Formats: sequence, C-alpha cells, structure tokens
Amino acid sequence: MALATKTDRRPSAPELLWKSTLGKKTVMAVSGVIMLLYLVAHMVGNLKIFFGPDEMNHYAHWLRTMGEPVLHYEWGLWLVRVVLLAAVIAHATAAYQLSRRDIKARPSKYVHAKPKASYATRTMRWGGIILGLFIVWHILDLTTGTVHPAGYEHLHPYQNVIDTFSTWYGNAIYIVAMVALGFHIQHGFWAAAHTLGYGGRVPKGLSIGLAVVLTAGFVAVPIGVMTGVVS
Repeated sequence: MALATKTDRRPSAPELLWKSTLGKKTVMAVSGVIMLLYLVAHMVGNLKIFFGPDEMNHYAHWLRTMGEPVLHYEWGLWLVRVVLLAAVIAHATAAYQLSRRDIKARPSKYVHAKPKASYATRTMRWGGIILGLFIVWHILDLTTGTVHPAGYEHLHPYQNVIDTFSTWYGNAIYIVAMVALGFHIQHGFWAAAHTLGYGGRVPKGLSIGLAVVLTAGFVAVPIGVMTGVVS
C-alpha cells in the first residue's frame, strides 16, 4: 500500500474569498472606497492653488512632514502612497479577472438584444484604462518632473501646475482623464455600495452628485490657469 507523499492543502478563507466572484467584487469595492477618499483629499489640496503660491507650496511641504515627530520626514507620505498603490493594484487585478470571467461565461453573442446599460457602465473598462495611463503620466509630470513641460521645481507645485496647464496637451490629457474619472465614480460608487450591502441606503443621485463635484473640483484647476484666474 503506497503512502501519500503529500497531503492536499485546503485553501484558506482569504483564498476562497478571492477566488469567488463576490470576493473579487468586495475587493474592488473596498479598494475603490480607499481611492475615493484619497481623491476627495487630493481635490481639496489641489484647490489650494486658488489661495496663492504660499498656500499651495506650504501644503506640499506639510504632506512631507505629516505625522512628525512620530514619523520621520516623508514617512507619512510614503505610507499613503503604498496604501494607494496596493488599492490600485487590487482594484485593477480584480476588475481584469472579473472581466475575463464574464467573457468566458458568455462566449457567444446574445441571441436577443441585451438591455441598454448606462454610458458610465459601458465605459467602465475603457475608463479604467484611461485612468491607469493618466496616473502614469501624472506621476511623471508633477511628481518626478520627467515629462514636465518646463523646469520642474521640487516642492513648488504652484508653478509646476501652471507650467503643465499652460500647454494645450497638458489641459487636454487632464480634462479627458477627469471626465473619465467622473463616469467611473458615478457607476463605481453606486456598485460598491450595493456590493458592501448599503445599496438601499445610497440613492443613485448621490453617486451622480459625487461624480459631478469631484470632476468639477479637479477640472477647476486647469480652467483657472487657462482663464488667468491662477497665474
């Protein structure tokens, strides 16, 4: 009688959760909420540009000193970046795998026409790709200065933002991405609420309002530069 050389390992609870459709949707919902909270804070920080260079540049310095003296210089900022990066990777991975799973479940075209989904729902995948590419561009432009149109100045975001939005392509890239972000939030926030069990408490109008406020808040910055309000 042959002895078994190894025992079958039972998947852990986190593994079982991740493999399930509900688990992946939950990961998308939680990571989406994390990114949404960051976006709200980021928008508020961006709007400081309307209060002048001292206010904006001081905010950039504060981001690197938050948490002191408990945390060292920039530790708090890097902690935020790591959490945000993990949320983006988890969100994108779950979205891709759910998309592949949906395609495999429906290998052939529907015989009957499917009900029309909203524009936001139909563009979630493309919107995600646009936002992913924009994140790379945004980091190279205003974080590292690699593709910055003028002389990049560390800890001088006021002038860096003006430089970026003084070019037609800087405005075009940013505004297109923010419109895509608005559609993404409109559907994503409502879907996340349902996944997490709050669907009945979150009216669809709230997700639309949130998307409009965030889009308008972000787009206000390039418009402010283009119209000379910020100079």
